[in-house]
Amino acid sequence: MSCIVFYEKPGCATNRLQKQLLRATGLELDVRDLLNEHWTEEMLRPFFADKPVAEWFNQSAPAIKYGELDPHSLTAEQALTLMIKNPALIRRPLIRYGTHFMAGFDLATLSRELPCKGRFTPPDTAALTPINGCAVGERTHQGCKPTPGCH
Repeated sequence: MSCIVFYEKPGCATNRLQKQLLRATGLELDVRDLLNEHWTEEMLRPFFADKPVAEWFNQSAPAIKYGELDPHSLTAEQALTLMIKNPALIRRPLIRYGTHFMAGFDLATLSRELPCKGRFTPPDTAALTPINGCAVGERTHQGCKPTPGCH
């Protein structure tokens, strides 16, 4: 079995589904609390690789969802500083396997990078929403409420 470090927001229904999918492939998870990790820029930066800064953010975070923060207007340094102060802004999950890092849950990338290559059976399109986005509230078009189980 291979071990994956999986940073989640405890109680997040979407992260629960993602962990179930990974475990179903035989992967062992070292689950950590993303919100209580003592992040530094050096620790956090590798998860975002060459993605645009706006893609580093959790789009369901209240500050972004309600227009208090525009991730498109930030530099990498500004984004990291904000995320260290407020980890709820970080796109999740953060996943680390050896030298591989990723932010968010992308089945195609996971299938290529993780030791379970070829073992992911992608769910149908309707099932992908809870795997890649917020599992609470999406179908009502209201988005997630700022509650402990969602953001």
